[in-house]
Amino acid sequence: MITAEEKKEIISQFGKNENDTGCVQSQVAILTRRIENLKVHFKENRHDYHSNRGLLKMIGKRKSLLNYLSRKKPAEYTDLIKALGLRK
Repeated sequence: MITAEEKKEIISQFGKNENDTGCVQSQVAILTRRIENLKVHFKENRHDYHSNRGLLKMIGKRKSLLNYLSRKKPAEYTDLIKALGLRK
């Protein structure tokens, strides 16, 4: 679970201002943090299949947002990938 303080910090770092929760960069960063938190959960609870479905949905949502960003703003896409450490 991501706390409200962590969410505000992520939004202020990746959004255009501190209240910009709708921009693609902040959405991807929040989803990435939630996915990382679930990875720790699955190390302890291997048979939690219901949460696994939620994880897969979050990964799909992040992938579609990243595809959108790569089409519309390729420079911001590469900056975001480097900042979050998602790919090479």
